[in-house]
Amino acid sequence: MAGVARPCPAVFGVLLALAVTVSCVSRSDLLDYGVQFGDQLLDSGTDVTQKVALDQLVFFFDEQFDTVYVNTNGFLSVAEPPTESEYLGKMPAEFGIIASFLGDLDTSDGIGKVYFRQDSSPDVLQKIAKQITQAFPHEDEIEPTHALIVTWENVIAHGAPERGDNLNKKRSTFQLVLTSTELSTYAILLYPKDELQYYSTLIEGEHKPVEVGFSKGLIKGWFTWSSTQGPYYRVTTGNEDSVRELMLLTNSGRHGVWVYEIGSSTFQSITPGQVTTVAPEDDAPVQSVTEIPEPTYSEPYSEEDETPDYPPYEAETFSPETPSIEIFTSTAALPEPEATSGSEIQSHVEAVPPYAAQPSYPQVVYPLSPRSQQPVQIQPDNPQVVIVDEQEEDLNVNVFSYYETCSTNRHKCSSFAECRDYTSGYCCHCKPGYYGNGKDCIAEGKPQRINGKVNGRIFVGSSPTPVEFSNNDLHSYVVANDGRAYVAISTIPASVGPSLQPLSSIGGVIGWAFALEQPGYENGFSVAGGVFTRQTEVTFQPGGEKLTISQEFKGIDEHDHVVVSTHLEGSIPEVPEGATVQIDPYYEIYQYSSNLITSSSTRDYTVTLPDGSVQTLVYLWRQSVSFQSCPHAEGSRSVPPSQQLSVDQVFVMYDSVNQLIRYAMSNKIGSVNGTPQQNPCYTGRHGCDTNAVCRPGQGNQFTCECAAGFRGDGRTCHDIDECIETPQICGAHAVCNNQPGTFRCECIEGFQFASDGHTCVQVDHPINHCERGSHDCDIRERAQCSYTGGSSYICSCLPGFSGDGRSCQDIDECQTDRCHRDADCYNTQGAFTCQCRPGFHGDGFTCTPESEREKTACEKHRESVLAASSEGYFFFRPRPAVGQYVPTCDSYGEYEPTQCHSSAGQCWCVDRNGQEIPGTRTGPGSRPMCLEHSVFPTVFGPTTRPDANLVSPGTNLLFAQSGKIDHIPLDGTNMKKEEAKTVIHVPDQVVIAVAYDCVDKMVYWSDITQPSISRASMQGGQPAAIITKDLGSPEGIAVDSLSRNLYWTDSILDRIEVSTLDGRHRRVLFDNDLINPRAIVADPANGRLYWADWNRDGPKIEASSMDGTDRTVLVKGDLELPNGLTFDRHSRQLCWADAGTRKVECIDPYTRLRRKIVDGVHYPFAIVSYGRNLYYTDWRRESVVAVDRVAEREVDQFLPQKRSRAYGITTSFPQCREAGVNYCSRDNGGCSHLCLPRPGGFTCRCPTLNDGSCVERDQNF
Repeated sequence: MAGVARPCPAVFGVLLALAVTVSCVSRSDLLDYGVQFGDQLLDSGTDVTQKVALDQLVFFFDEQFDTVYVNTNGFLSVAEPPTESEYLGKMPAEFGIIASFLGDLDTSDGIGKVYFRQDSSPDVLQKIAKQITQAFPHEDEIEPTHALIVTWENVIAHGAPERGDNLNKKRSTFQLVLTSTELSTYAILLYPKDELQYYSTLIEGEHKPVEVGFSKGLIKGWFTWSSTQGPYYRVTTGNEDSVRELMLLTNSGRHGVWVYEIGSSTFQSITPGQVTTVAPEDDAPVQSVTEIPEPTYSEPYSEEDETPDYPPYEAETFSPETPSIEIFTSTAALPEPEATSGSEIQSHVEAVPPYAAQPSYPQVVYPLSPRSQQPVQIQPDNPQVVIVDEQEEDLNVNVFSYYETCSTNRHKCSSFAECRDYTSGYCCHCKPGYYGNGKDCIAEGKPQRINGKVNGRIFVGSSPTPVEFSNNDLHSYVVANDGRAYVAISTIPASVGPSLQPLSSIGGVIGWAFALEQPGYENGFSVAGGVFTRQTEVTFQPGGEKLTISQEFKGIDEHDHVVVSTHLEGSIPEVPEGATVQIDPYYEIYQYSSNLITSSSTRDYTVTLPDGSVQTLVYLWRQSVSFQSCPHAEGSRSVPPSQQLSVDQVFVMYDSVNQLIRYAMSNKIGSVNGTPQQNPCYTGRHGCDTNAVCRPGQGNQFTCECAAGFRGDGRTCHDIDECIETPQICGAHAVCNNQPGTFRCECIEGFQFASDGHTCVQVDHPINHCERGSHDCDIRERAQCSYTGGSSYICSCLPGFSGDGRSCQDIDECQTDRCHRDADCYNTQGAFTCQCRPGFHGDGFTCTPESEREKTACEKHRESVLAASSEGYFFFRPRPAVGQYVPTCDSYGEYEPTQCHSSAGQCWCVDRNGQEIPGTRTGPGSRPMCLEHSVFPTVFGPTTRPDANLVSPGTNLLFAQSGKIDHIPLDGTNMKKEEAKTVIHVPDQVVIAVAYDCVDKMVYWSDITQPSISRASMQGGQPAAIITKDLGSPEGIAVDSLSRNLYWTDSILDRIEVSTLDGRHRRVLFDNDLINPRAIVADPANGRLYWADWNRDGPKIEASSMDGTDRTVLVKGDLELPNGLTFDRHSRQLCWADAGTRKVECIDPYTRLRRKIVDGVHYPFAIVSYGRNLYYTDWRRESVVAVDRVAEREVDQFLPQKRSRAYGITTSFPQCREAGVNYCSRDNGGCSHLCLPRPGGFTCRCPTLNDGSCVERDQNF
């Protein structure tokens, strides 16, 4: 009802003597709307769009628009939207969109309306300016000049259940205000309390949560005609809780009101409002109220926590028979679940839900006493008891706050923190020996790694074409006990690398975060923890170039690394190639306020040009850091309002050879006007181990103490392996992963952490027994398991078998005269074959006398040779002429796979058509190993699995995930997902390629961070790097277990190399006509090598002999990004996965017959063949996917418990699958260094760096 204030959720102190009310938006608080205010009305319907020509241009990201489009489905766009099937449930959209409440909405019932108008009246603009100023209190006065107001009123979800009178449908009302100043555009989203009555809509038969956010849409590429997805800012997080909390939280100081700067003439990203707390109303009445504290389910201090499910609240009435208790009616109720992680919702406080009922509570009288903001002892045994003063009869209590306590939230703190309760909630505090904000804690003195990606585009100098950054790696290492920070960004082309040298502060925020602290001062990580955002604007003088740097720090990952994403946008002055940059020591003043840190400075830098001339230039630096602190303990700690960051020993360099930009600097945080302490602990000149903390003493005295998780005398410290020293440290149903200075517990599949964050409890959810393999159906060769939903399934026998599906018996089809009368029937398991008897030919169902059969190509070939050699001698049996080759045919008239020339003493392999297979011809006394291609009788019914004799028990899949290698045991070709675990943990590396040596049972992998190639025994032992020098980006490796050699590709150096398995005798095989070689695979038995080059301008798959000879292109057409490659020697199939065409395909490299296995895959990276299956890793699905290449369909998927990009994949075996040999297997072929096999022989090769002791020779057989 308009004008009537409803109760509004709020969070405030529970042991205060002051009762206040807070502001909450209701429908009456929306800006005026309706036809009486000049609004236009959108036509009724389910997907209606109206074009609106604007009176004033609006900014959206880095562009301006004079036209927008209003749509029924809860959004405004800057381009005409396609049909709703193209964007609903598919955010980010391909067009520019402001999603206020994006879902499948409907106004066709005549009740729901969509109003819109443009307004420039002073009173409306004044209201808007006030709201923006409240959201951005540190900005200058906002003066909007134009507004577009769009209101969706009483809209329903399309396809919602209906009763016929439209009265029971849930309806939603919300408003979007788009307002512009001369330089910026803002979006205000208003969600009145209780007016969002549904949080998801039905899309393609599935309920999907409504989405709120800002998407720029597709961006046209600069170097190609293709487009890429532009920036996307999410407000909701993909679940209904985050939609519900649109009414309950804020970034503008008022519940339900959200303000964003969505574009300007300088900044090109979305900037949210900065006020996440709600101030009391000035005219709130003063009342005497105290409450007994109790636990609650709202989360005022949450970063990335899981959202528990709670039952809906039902009103509770206390028994009137309770003596001496009066009934007091309150409008409080149990809250809804807390916010989950996300780009916006996660950072807000005071998440309190709408009211569902009005329960009654017992009234008890207690004397009032003021309380300070100190930790209190919570009494959760007295829930929902309100303490009021009997004398205050006119008490206006319409809201009571429920806050969270440590009793149910301790697990949300770092494992190195303690949880403390305060009068208004709980806070996390790092334990002694650790520092951070309590949610993220790091051991004092321990070095810290920071990893992330860099994206964006930069214009250099006067160049009209920008340099694009696409997931460039950023790696940083900080020696925390002396404040030294090292930062490197990879794959930086020479066109921009030298010009990035002045921008050391791209990584300077890392120096601030882990700066060496002076007494009484705190670095960035101590204040903000590992989750914060940094927005920076750099203006260069005198040219006026501007660059914006947006960085989002996302906390500590499972490897104990801080994760950061960086976006660069704008222009910078050009620094010529070969020039060097010098940056003198400098100081920055950081200003601290609630959840916001700002700084600005002017910085000089000196450029020394290649000719020796020197230039001194200047740029202006302005930045802000926003973060979420715990509001409940603000009185217990105080950060100085101003701190000075001192930066010296600044080193910058562009490494053109490795395409790296490197920064290094020493950082100290302290007083703005004091000099640093001279104790070595504060200067960083102490000599303690990099894993130790320096403890200051009197004067210049100090001691070194190993950081937590390390052991030693402080001068030398070694990591403690907690997993070995305390095997049961993680408890039941968990695995322990050791990390430098710490360890991490992970629940095994099917279990998850309980609320204490430590105990693994079984997950209670439906189980697909067919997928898991825990069903009781007969074996897959006889029966099929069909999943029917929930935890149910049915078993059915395959054709050719009979039974109930749990026990299936073979049907003997030969008992029913299925074959021709002149054929014999042979029964097999699940099938049967018919074969014509001698003297007849046919398929067994139809048999004709042999005399009537048409001769085969081999028989005709043989007869023609014999006939030609016996002309004129018809009364003799045909004989071949001396030196004449006569083909041999098998009993079915087909070419024998091995053909020989008796006179020449040579043998070779042929295909089905009798054509010689190149490279297979051998000399006298030797026969090649040729693949059988005989014709067998047709088998009817389900055939025996072709991989049945190829699958070895104890076989595993090995696949890489960032800094670890996991294994999945195989049962046949089925993945035993419940037994998957990590076998190698290298948290300091990014593992890309994986290969396995079945002889030494050794796994090999490549790392692109160092870069290096390493190996470790699967039977235990420490990882050892075998190649660490002269590597750019080793992205593919292949092991030749027969010749004991290792092959790898390098996509930065653009070459293919080989060495022995211990890394010795390196030789470059190919360094020409390669752009981005990645996958590589070997066929040692036949001496063949295959690799893929995903050169975007000319992708291809090539082959050669393993000694580098006979190089040829196998596949060139219909390729885009051939990432993965595998070869199965049993089926003679070379298969690959293409992330561009999104296909998995195979080819016979000898016959060049190519076939598609599956299409529509997501983003495959690597692939391996085993049995009848192909297994590939997928970046987007973050999983291992199994494909049946015979049935040509996906059959299974493994989702790792800790989801991240999956890289290389291979198989490991308890013993080598074949006891095969090649020409290099024995005594290294007699070679002194490298023995490299090839078809029909081998070659002795020397390393590229030959010391003169090596002799090369070829050997043919």
